[in-house]
Amino acid sequence: MDKRDNERGTVVSRHGLGEAGLKTRGAVWWNLGAPALYEHTIRRGEGRVAEGGALVVMTGQYTGRSPNDKFIVDEPSSHDKINWGKVNVAMSEERFERLHAKVAAYFQARDLYVQDLYAGADVDYRLPIRVVSESPWHALFARNMFIDPMKRGEDAGALRNFQPAFTILHAPYLQADPASDGTNSECFIVLNFARRMVLIGGTIYAGEIKKSVFSILNYLLPERDVLPMHCSANVGQKGDTAIFFGLSGTGKTTLSADSSRTLIGDDEHGWTGKGVFNFEGGCYAKVIKLSAEAEPEIFATTGRFGTILENVVMDPDTRILDLDDARHAENTRASYPLDFIPNASQTGVGGLPRNIVMLTADAFGVMPPISQLTPDQAMYHFLSGYTARVAGTEKGMGSEPSATFSTCFGAPFMPRHPSVYAGMLGRKMAETGAKCWLVNTGWTGGSYGTGSRMRIAYTRAMVRAALDGRLNAVPTSPHPQFGLHIPEACPEVPSEVLNPRSTWQDKQAYDQVVRELTRRFEANFKQFEPYVGADVKAAGIHAAA
Repeated sequence: MDKRDNERGTVVSRHGLGEAGLKTRGAVWWNLGAPALYEHTIRRGEGRVAEGGALVVMTGQYTGRSPNDKFIVDEPSSHDKINWGKVNVAMSEERFERLHAKVAAYFQARDLYVQDLYAGADVDYRLPIRVVSESPWHALFARNMFIDPMKRGEDAGALRNFQPAFTILHAPYLQADPASDGTNSECFIVLNFARRMVLIGGTIYAGEIKKSVFSILNYLLPERDVLPMHCSANVGQKGDTAIFFGLSGTGKTTLSADSSRTLIGDDEHGWTGKGVFNFEGGCYAKVIKLSAEAEPEIFATTGRFGTILENVVMDPDTRILDLDDARHAENTRASYPLDFIPNASQTGVGGLPRNIVMLTADAFGVMPPISQLTPDQAMYHFLSGYTARVAGTEKGMGSEPSATFSTCFGAPFMPRHPSVYAGMLGRKMAETGAKCWLVNTGWTGGSYGTGSRMRIAYTRAMVRAALDGRLNAVPTSPHPQFGLHIPEACPEVPSEVLNPRSTWQDKQAYDQVVRELTRRFEANFKQFEPYVGADVKAAGIHAAA
């Protein structure tokens, strides 16, 4: 190995930063653990320690993802595989090279923090990734969120010989110049599949790191017959695996962190021919208004050393947290290793799914709290990806949720055409016979502003009954407009809660709102009609609204 006097840390890879086009006069810190990264963060004035030991940081103006600042480099090897459009926006190779040179020049005079990690718990499919950041707490974030080779029983030699398949150059304090860099703002997130590199700058929000890796896997894995999924997953005592699709704020993390089941992961997974595996080694949970009573496992992580808390309010003197205060952001987050959850899987893998739960936070309040879907309905709702954006998860969101359709429950992270992912889901459901459930964690008794959010105790009871088979023999009634199969009874849930129309005092208002929502579904689904059969098309709306 060439002598690199400014490089230090626990284990330094022989594959240096020069392979990513970087040279630096500052110190390069390799694979530091949480204690050292805490010290570096505090010395630099970028974080403070809360009561209990969590590291509290602020992310500035960007307190959520910035979808309008994400680009994919348009180059020959990936051009015909990308679903170009409003989500997957092209950047030329020339502009990427200029932006890369700008990041490399910026890094020359700065200390850098390198983490060599894996994305993917299944050794047959894992992706070696390297995160290079100017920020120590972002290095800790990467360490929390991905898989440390040393934790998986590999020795120091694995890190010395670590060769990244993708490298993320993370410069949160470097701002782009839209006029010269070809960006939309000072923020940029750029994926280059040919160079196997990601550039991130102009935003301190750490979630851009994790979602960039998710986008990479969403591009790579379908070619290996692995379905990448924006879902959480857990497994019961009988080995029954369940997956939970849903966007931020719909309850993936909350519902999968069930003390009666083993947590495989809370956000991103792959479905292979033998089972499911977690892409990550940690969790990135929303913590606004988190309570010890409703979500004890997640709440406990906010008082642990090693957890990063983004934009959480803390008393400056006592260092006591106030998780109910949203003055800095509605989208407050906790990043922590998966093993902070008491019942987390040690392997990050599970068997083939027996149950699929699609989560929606219906702001209109007309979707049933739980219903069983036929395979065709599952395809329809997977492609539709209906939910409500929750305030604060993206830059520019208002204070109220708004209805949206996000294909495959993760459109911002899907480089390929949605039909690729939907087709894979349909095939894998047919092969395994998995049951599919649609669960509304949103509103009941009226739309947002009139009704109330579904009680989490009811949702937990319904999901448990679905997963353990108690709902299989319960008679169902069809939803008049959507044809969804609504159970007529569920243990621990009042029967009147199960039918959304019965929870509304104004039945005429309900009928009007459900007609409006069915029209939105129909209008949105027209884009997918050329790619699906007549049975899937007809599975969505079953009666003239």
